[in-house]
Amino acid sequence: MVQLLVKEESKHWINVATSLSTELAATAVERDNKAGLPDIEIQRLRETGLLPLVVPKEYGGIGATWAEALKIVQELSKADGSIGELYGNHLNLTTLAHVSGTPEQKERYYRETAQKNLFWANAINTRDTRLKITAEGENFRVHGIKSFGTGVAIADFRVFAAIQDNVELPLVFIIPKDRAGVASNQDWDNIGQRRTDSDTFTFYDVLVKTDEILGYPHPPDGAFSTFLGIIAQLTKTYVYLGIAEGALAAAKQYTVTQTKPWITSGVDSATQDPYILNHYGNLWAELQAAISLADKAATQVQQAWDKEVNLTFKERGEVAVSVFAAKAFATRVGLNLTTGIFEVMGTRSTGSKYGFDRYWRDLRTFTLHDPIDYKLRDIGNWVLNEQLPIITQYS
Repeated sequence: MVQLLVKEESKHWINVATSLSTELAATAVERDNKAGLPDIEIQRLRETGLLPLVVPKEYGGIGATWAEALKIVQELSKADGSIGELYGNHLNLTTLAHVSGTPEQKERYYRETAQKNLFWANAINTRDTRLKITAEGENFRVHGIKSFGTGVAIADFRVFAAIQDNVELPLVFIIPKDRAGVASNQDWDNIGQRRTDSDTFTFYDVLVKTDEILGYPHPPDGAFSTFLGIIAQLTKTYVYLGIAEGALAAAKQYTVTQTKPWITSGVDSATQDPYILNHYGNLWAELQAAISLADKAATQVQQAWDKEVNLTFKERGEVAVSVFAAKAFATRVGLNLTTGIFEVMGTRSTGSKYGFDRYWRDLRTFTLHDPIDYKLRDIGNWVLNEQLPIITQYS
């Protein structure tokens, strides 16, 4: 049974996240320009105690629900989309053995995460099949290349997926940071999410122990064993929402303090300009609608999570449709907002020193994780034909 945080405890962790978000916002432009390893950000997450947020209390964690945890992802993303993505991925991964592992792996990884205050990252990306795993006695060896290793270089636990010869489904495994033979190629140089350090990694005959492979040799089946993919989709949605919220707050501050009214507006202040007011009204209303849709999906996700192995495929599919709708809408609203803010701030707001473009760059980069066209297609297929989404890593 998932333990709901008492009101005071829940408020405490929101306050911790808000304080950290404010702190990170002060250096966000500088860190975006620098790119590189998110060492400062992860260290601050450790120090604030947020890493074991969704680890159940019986294993030494905080015991937050998904609905509570995702609001913290949203809060951190307001300051910096990179830290929102890193933290959201971490929360998902800390529960990976709960969904896909053995009971022994579930207890081991939950307890170790809480006791040692560990940070998780991954390069699962099953569409990249260049990483190979082969049996060697009682253990395995891994060699090859894996892309999109978001935060892996600084993670305590690293999660990867590798392919066996003549086997369709990949094996997912967890190795510690000090495992020999794993090298970052330091090739993450994208327009956005620049502090995620999502490098490509090369494996040189890396040892993987049998008990480090999730659910090996008999992985769990049923709807719950695939449910983390749905949670990951909603987690991304809350990163998008946080980025959009941060952009709107930054634009408001600039408009109030810097923007000048247009010469034919007939008003003395930009905050009285009818067109600026109209734009802010639209942007705010759309963002509130997107947040509400995501919050509704988060409640459904938590209800499904509580059912664990009793979750049916029909229930899973219906939750997936709600999550896809929230993600698609947040993408559309967020991209519109992060470009629309320049219309209410004016020409000088494009100065590099402000870094207002980072909101769009971060959102544009992360929303390309997987196409929302396919999410909308799945929703339409459910609406018209009552067909639930096909289960994949992304659905």
